[in-house]
Amino acid sequence: MDSGTGTITVDVPDRISLGELLEELEINAAEVKTILVNGEDSSKERILADGDRVELFPPDFAGQIVKRAHGDERGIQWN
Repeated sequence: MDSGTGTITVDVPDRISLGELLEELEINAAEVKTILVNGEDSSKERILADGDRVELFPPDFAGQIVKRAHGDERGIQWN
């Protein structure tokens, strides 16, 4: 893992779905609210292609960004 960006590069079998990738990486799917593939919203059923970039975000990620942008702890929550 690149500690500066939180990025990891993995080799996966052909025709693997996002859900299968989460299992392979031992990531609890319940802890992932948003999945982007190449910058587009995707479901766990999507089949990955060579070179795809996958981004995973936890349920509270948007609220964390807003709090950092405002430089305070307003307790903003996103549902």
